[in-house]
Amino acid sequence: MNLFSEIRSLVLNALAQMQSEGALPEGLSFDNVAVEPPRDAAHGDMATNAAMVLAKPAKMKPRDIADVLAGKLSADARITSAEVAGPGFLNLRLAASVWQSVLAAVLEKGTDYGRSSIGHGQKVNVEYVSANPTGPLHVGHTRGAVFGDALASLLAYSGHEVTREYYINDGGAQVDVLARSAYERYREANGLSPEIAEGLYPGDYLIPIGEALKEKYGDSLIDKPESDWLEDLRSFSTDAMMDLIRADLKALGVEMDVFFSEKSLYGTGRIEAALKSLTDKGLIYEGVLEPPKGKKPEDWEPREQTLFKSTEHGDDVDRPVKKSDGSWTYFAPDIAYHYDKVSRGFDALIDVFGADHGGYVKRMKAAVSALSDGKVSLDIKLTQLVKLWKNGEPFKMSKRAGNFVTLRDVVDRVGPDVTRFVMLTRKNDASLDFDFDKVLEQSRENPVFYVQYAHARVMSVLRRAAEAGIVADDTTLSGVDLGKIDHASELTVAKKLAEWPRLIEIAARTNEPHRVAFYLYEIAGDFHALWNKGNEETQLRFIQDGDVATSQSKIALARAVSVVISAGLGILGVTPAQEMR
Repeated sequence: MNLFSEIRSLVLNALAQMQSEGALPEGLSFDNVAVEPPRDAAHGDMATNAAMVLAKPAKMKPRDIADVLAGKLSADARITSAEVAGPGFLNLRLAASVWQSVLAAVLEKGTDYGRSSIGHGQKVNVEYVSANPTGPLHVGHTRGAVFGDALASLLAYSGHEVTREYYINDGGAQVDVLARSAYERYREANGLSPEIAEGLYPGDYLIPIGEALKEKYGDSLIDKPESDWLEDLRSFSTDAMMDLIRADLKALGVEMDVFFSEKSLYGTGRIEAALKSLTDKGLIYEGVLEPPKGKKPEDWEPREQTLFKSTEHGDDVDRPVKKSDGSWTYFAPDIAYHYDKVSRGFDALIDVFGADHGGYVKRMKAAVSALSDGKVSLDIKLTQLVKLWKNGEPFKMSKRAGNFVTLRDVVDRVGPDVTRFVMLTRKNDASLDFDFDKVLEQSRENPVFYVQYAHARVMSVLRRAAEAGIVADDTTLSGVDLGKIDHASELTVAKKLAEWPRLIEIAARTNEPHRVAFYLYEIAGDFHALWNKGNEETQLRFIQDGDVATSQSKIALARAVSVVISAGLGILGVTPAQEMR
């Protein structure tokens, strides 16, 4: 049940009737007609822009359209009033029975209430985290992991077929550095002093890898030339680091469907095949790029290179794919990787990058557009920095990691549920302050507690109902008389519940899971306000002494709130609290 879609259909039917009666010209597009909550709740329950968007193409005054439309809508039993406001906006008020029916729908459908089919038949690949396998995941990766995972769940909830993917950057020089760093820990495990030269990874997380290398090789690699051990240690260390990364992700509640190795692109013809696809389309050429203004990008050379005509697909400049010495640029395997995604039949691709990768956005979009002939979309979401605080001061780096705070540092301190929710309390492209003290305090200022407390309060109502012998299972509650849910504070909660399906569709279309977290905070606020009013006005309490029927109707309202909160937390990957301690 999507009440906003239902009322929009009512508006569209009224407009079609106006056309058949000659009150509107034929041939108008109704695509931009919207029904949404008004900015000011005092203006009504819903508002439509129909008259405003149709006035110009209809060559009519907006109020003339709105006046006739208002009369049509008022004839429907669900509409108690249709008032024209300003230049032609139409504000609607709905009967209490409409909001009461929302509660029944929530209880009948459970956490499927709000589930959408807008993504039906669409295959979407969401690539996120994709950290270099050279160390533990840090707090920046944590935000990308939570965002990507919640987005994947949101898209699945809205009907998409979703693949969660991690791109292992194991093909570059940084993996050689990892191998050399692990070799020093291997020497340490054999009783020698490690020589952690500048440029190597100093973190203690490599100590267990050094010990594992000793167990495997004994001292046979000591004093051997690098050429004898580099390749084996690259593979061994990468696998060990990926095991650590998988364990960290699991601790956060993140599990990938696919781990794709960059190394699998080299020496297999896959990069060449991707570039041949672009060559066949006339998009690869030999040329010299103009020197850039300002800071020189890392892939610019003042000599002839193999270039991709990315400017033909929206980029600012063409991009090198092969250097003058014949080696690939960093961009070439990225093209090949996305060519592989396109070849796997995805209808849409989403990449979640750190904010420091902003320069890759246009070139990657150009590549996917060219590779797919514009048939596959690519949305790149950048996650901004996370600033950690404790006791009013910046949180210090992790000794284990060497120079940063790890994902495990965060999860071990506050738990995965708190970590995930807090990471979604800001839009992905806004910086986020993560205060270890505030995220654990029990107050309205802590959104995690505020939402969980609302759910826990409902659970306490259900326990009290059971103790009082009141039947309050969902099947029973969905069939009770909800006519007594008519107080303004109760209807406010019901109206917010009605927004849930609409919110899901908006969040899924914009790839913005933070909207779910914001909504949960708002519905929790409305519920807490109703609870507090019940402390003053006994008729608003959820259990009415000696009146089972009324109690059940009010419990139904509370239970509907917990169902939607549970669904929303499920999308965010957070477990609903049964009680607060």
